[in-house]
Amino acid sequence: NQPNQVTLVPDPPNSLTSSFGWNCQEYKNFLKDIVKEFQSHKIRVSLFISPSINTLENLSDINPDRIELYTFEYARNFKFDKEKSILPYKNVSDFVKKNVSNLKLNAGHDLNLENLDFILKEIPAIKEVSIGHALVCDAFTFGLEETIKKYKLITSNN
Repeated sequence: NQPNQVTLVPDPPNSLTSSFGWNCQEYKNFLKDIVKEFQSHKIRVSLFISPSINTLENLSDINPDRIELYTFEYARNFKFDKEKSILPYKNVSDFVKKNVSNLKLNAGHDLNLENLDFILKEIPAIKEVSIGHALVCDAFTFGLEETIKKYKLITSNN
């Protein structure tokens, strides 16, 4: 069997977790080749990207199916100023909508029960979120069944 989707993340060896997204200028040829390879096997490809338009040049040439917004900064700043924390992500979403046809958005990293609803309301183009870590942590507090209900309620309202 093969996956329906792969998300390519530029983690260096020995990295415990993601800490930045792809620079589509610097890695254009590498990404273009690997995206094409996965797509030739009918696997949807998402590129993990930081919320910066500057790193998105060549995105059309690379031609992924999706990008996954690295939401660490959003989550970190959400409790202090949610309007300001969402701005770079809205800018990327607007850029993609205007400049890259048929590209869909995912989001992930530190999204949780507190900040997920806001990002989904502010950027309705987000199709999928990576919430596995938060889901497992919340399951210790609420139980797995209740936690899944809570996340489904948030995602079904958006």
